[in-house]
Amino acid sequence: MASMDTFLSTLFDWLSMPTVGLPAIGVISFLSATFLPMGSEPVVFAYVKSVPGMFWAAIIVATVGNTLGGMVTWWMGRVAKFAKEKLIHKPHKKQALISKMFKKFGPKTLLLSWLPGIGDPICALAGWALLPWKPCLIYMAIGKFCRYITMTVLLLTIPNEFWKQISDFFLKVIGY
Repeated sequence: MASMDTFLSTLFDWLSMPTVGLPAIGVISFLSATFLPMGSEPVVFAYVKSVPGMFWAAIIVATVGNTLGGMVTWWMGRVAKFAKEKLIHKPHKKQALISKMFKKFGPKTLLLSWLPGIGDPICALAGWALLPWKPCLIYMAIGKFCRYITMTVLLLTIPNEFWKQISDFFLKVIGY
Protein backbone atom coordinates (compact mmCIF):
# COMPACT_ATOMS: atom_id res chain seq x y z
CA MET A 1 0.00 0.00 0.00
CA ALA A 2 2.95 2.31 0.57
CA SER A 3 3.76 2.11 -3.14
CA MET A 4 0.22 3.22 -4.00
CA ASP A 5 0.42 6.10 -1.50
CA THR A 6 3.78 7.17 -2.92
CA PHE A 7 2.44 6.94 -6.47
CA LEU A 8 -0.65 9.02 -5.67
CA SER A 9 1.36 11.65 -3.83
CA THR A 10 3.82 11.87 -6.72
CA LEU A 11 1.02 11.97 -9.28
CA PHE A 12 -0.79 14.81 -7.46
CA ASP A 13 2.45 16.78 -7.17
CA TRP A 14 3.33 16.10 -10.79
CA LEU A 15 -0.07 17.29 -12.02
CA SER A 16 0.03 20.25 -9.60
CA MET A 17 -3.21 19.07 -8.09
CA PRO A 18 -3.96 19.82 -4.46
CA THR A 19 -3.73 16.91 -2.07
CA VAL A 20 -6.62 18.18 0.00
CA GLY A 21 -9.02 15.40 -0.99
CA LEU A 22 -12.67 16.29 -1.21
CA PRO A 23 -12.22 19.90 -2.38
CA ALA A 24 -9.95 18.63 -5.17
CA ILE A 25 -12.60 16.08 -6.15
CA GLY A 26 -15.23 18.82 -6.22
CA VAL A 27 -13.17 21.16 -8.39
CA ILE A 28 -12.02 18.47 -10.80
CA SER A 29 -15.54 17.03 -11.08
CA PHE A 30 -16.94 20.48 -11.78
CA LEU A 31 -14.34 21.26 -14.44
CA SER A 32 -14.69 17.88 -16.14
CA ALA A 33 -18.44 18.47 -16.63
CA THR A 34 -17.75 21.48 -18.81
CA PHE A 35 -16.15 21.20 -22.23
CA LEU A 36 -12.71 20.66 -20.71
CA PRO A 37 -11.37 17.30 -21.90
CA MET A 38 -10.70 15.57 -18.61
CA GLY A 39 -12.24 12.84 -16.50
CA SER A 40 -12.85 12.96 -12.80
CA GLU A 41 -13.31 9.23 -12.22
CA PRO A 42 -9.58 8.51 -11.71
CA VAL A 43 -9.37 11.18 -9.01
CA VAL A 44 -12.47 9.86 -7.23
CA PHE A 45 -11.14 6.32 -7.43
CA ALA A 46 -7.67 7.30 -6.19
CA TYR A 47 -9.14 9.15 -3.23
CA VAL A 48 -11.50 6.30 -2.31
CA LYS A 49 -8.65 3.80 -2.69
CA SER A 50 -6.49 5.88 -0.34
CA VAL A 51 -9.27 6.68 2.15
CA PRO A 52 -11.89 3.89 1.87
CA GLY A 53 -14.01 5.30 4.68
CA MET A 54 -14.75 8.34 2.53
CA PHE A 55 -16.47 6.39 -0.29
CA TRP A 56 -19.90 8.03 0.05
CA ALA A 57 -18.50 11.48 0.76
CA ALA A 58 -16.34 11.29 -2.38
CA ILE A 59 -19.27 10.04 -4.49
CA ILE A 60 -21.53 12.83 -3.24
CA VAL A 61 -18.93 15.58 -3.68
CA ALA A 62 -18.10 14.32 -7.19
CA THR A 63 -21.80 14.12 -8.09
CA VAL A 64 -22.51 17.63 -6.83
CA GLY A 65 -19.45 19.11 -8.56
CA ASN A 66 -20.14 17.32 -11.83
CA THR A 67 -23.84 18.22 -11.75
CA LEU A 68 -23.06 21.89 -11.12
CA GLY A 69 -20.58 21.83 -14.00
CA GLY A 70 -23.25 20.21 -16.18
CA MET A 71 -25.69 22.94 -15.26
CA VAL A 72 -23.11 25.56 -16.29
CA THR A 73 -22.93 23.80 -19.65
CA TRP A 74 -26.77 23.70 -19.78
CA TRP A 75 -26.78 27.46 -19.08
CA MET A 76 -24.19 28.08 -21.83
CA GLY A 77 -26.44 26.25 -24.29
CA ARG A 78 -29.40 28.37 -23.22
CA VAL A 79 -27.42 31.62 -23.55
CA ALA A 80 -26.14 30.54 -26.96
CA LYS A 81 -29.71 29.92 -28.13
CA PHE A 82 -30.84 33.41 -27.11
CA ALA A 83 -27.72 35.04 -28.55
CA LYS A 84 -28.19 33.27 -31.88
CA GLU A 85 -31.90 34.16 -32.02
CA LYS A 86 -31.02 37.84 -31.58
CA LEU A 87 -28.56 37.63 -34.47
CA ILE A 88 -30.53 35.34 -36.79
CA HIS A 89 -34.30 35.35 -36.46
CA LYS A 90 -35.04 32.33 -38.68
CA PRO A 91 -34.19 28.98 -36.98
CA HIS A 92 -32.05 26.55 -38.95
CA LYS A 93 -33.50 23.08 -39.77
CA LYS A 94 -30.90 21.36 -37.54
CA GLN A 95 -31.84 23.62 -34.63
CA ALA A 96 -35.52 22.82 -35.08
CA LEU A 97 -34.73 19.08 -35.15
CA ILE A 98 -32.62 19.29 -31.97
CA SER A 99 -35.32 21.25 -30.16
CA LYS A 100 -38.00 18.80 -31.32
CA MET A 101 -35.97 15.77 -30.20
CA PHE A 102 -35.17 17.21 -26.79
CA LYS A 103 -38.75 18.33 -26.25
CA LYS A 104 -39.97 14.84 -27.18
CA PHE A 105 -37.73 13.04 -24.67
CA GLY A 106 -37.53 15.95 -22.24
CA PRO A 107 -35.24 16.30 -19.26
CA LYS A 108 -34.96 12.49 -18.94
CA THR A 109 -32.43 12.77 -21.75
CA LEU A 110 -30.02 14.12 -19.14
CA LEU A 111 -29.84 10.68 -17.53
CA LEU A 112 -27.30 10.17 -20.34
CA SER A 113 -25.25 13.24 -19.38
CA TRP A 114 -22.63 11.00 -17.80
CA LEU A 115 -21.64 9.39 -21.12
CA PRO A 116 -18.07 10.15 -22.21
CA GLY A 117 -17.83 12.36 -25.27
CA ILE A 118 -21.53 13.13 -25.61
CA GLY A 119 -22.57 13.95 -22.05
CA ASP A 120 -21.41 17.57 -22.13
CA PRO A 121 -23.05 18.30 -25.49
CA ILE A 122 -26.28 16.71 -24.20
CA CYS A 123 -26.26 19.23 -21.33
CA ALA A 124 -25.64 22.13 -23.71
CA LEU A 125 -28.33 20.95 -26.12
CA ALA A 126 -30.84 20.61 -23.29
CA GLY A 127 -30.20 24.27 -22.47
CA TRP A 128 -30.43 25.13 -26.17
CA ALA A 129 -33.81 23.35 -26.35
CA LEU A 130 -34.93 25.48 -23.38
CA LEU A 131 -35.72 22.47 -21.19
CA PRO A 132 -36.64 23.53 -17.65
CA TRP A 133 -33.69 23.71 -15.28
CA LYS A 134 -35.12 21.91 -12.22
CA PRO A 135 -35.97 18.60 -13.95
CA CYS A 136 -32.70 18.86 -15.91
CA LEU A 137 -30.79 19.27 -12.65
CA ILE A 138 -32.52 16.27 -11.08
CA TYR A 139 -32.05 13.88 -14.02
CA MET A 140 -28.50 15.04 -14.55
CA ALA A 141 -27.66 14.42 -10.88
CA ILE A 142 -29.21 10.93 -10.99
CA GLY A 143 -27.19 9.97 -14.08
CA LYS A 144 -23.94 11.34 -12.71
CA PHE A 145 -24.49 9.73 -9.27
CA CYS A 146 -25.03 6.33 -10.92
CA ARG A 147 -21.89 6.82 -13.00
CA TYR A 148 -19.68 7.59 -10.02
CA ILE A 149 -20.96 4.63 -8.03
CA THR A 150 -20.61 2.25 -10.99
CA MET A 151 -17.16 3.41 -12.07
CA THR A 152 -15.72 3.56 -8.56
CA VAL A 153 -17.05 0.14 -7.55
CA LEU A 154 -15.80 -1.39 -10.81
CA LEU A 155 -12.35 0.14 -10.35
CA LEU A 156 -12.25 -1.07 -6.73
CA THR A 157 -12.84 -4.67 -7.88
CA ILE A 158 -9.57 -4.66 -9.83
CA PRO A 159 -6.87 -6.45 -7.79
CA ASN A 160 -4.24 -4.34 -6.01
CA GLU A 161 -1.46 -6.08 -7.96
CA PHE A 162 -2.74 -4.48 -11.16
CA TRP A 163 -2.66 -1.01 -9.58
CA LYS A 164 0.83 -1.71 -8.21
CA GLN A 165 2.04 -2.53 -11.73
CA ILE A 166 0.44 0.66 -13.04
CA SER A 167 2.00 2.75 -10.27
CA ASP A 168 5.41 1.15 -10.81
CA PHE A 169 5.16 1.92 -14.53
CA PHE A 170 4.28 5.59 -13.95
CA LEU A 171 6.93 5.98 -11.27
CA LYS A 172 9.45 4.62 -13.78
CA VAL A 173 8.18 7.00 -16.48
CA ILE A 174 8.49 10.08 -14.28
CA GLY A 175 11.87 8.98 -12.94
CA TYR A 176 11.10 7.86 -9.39
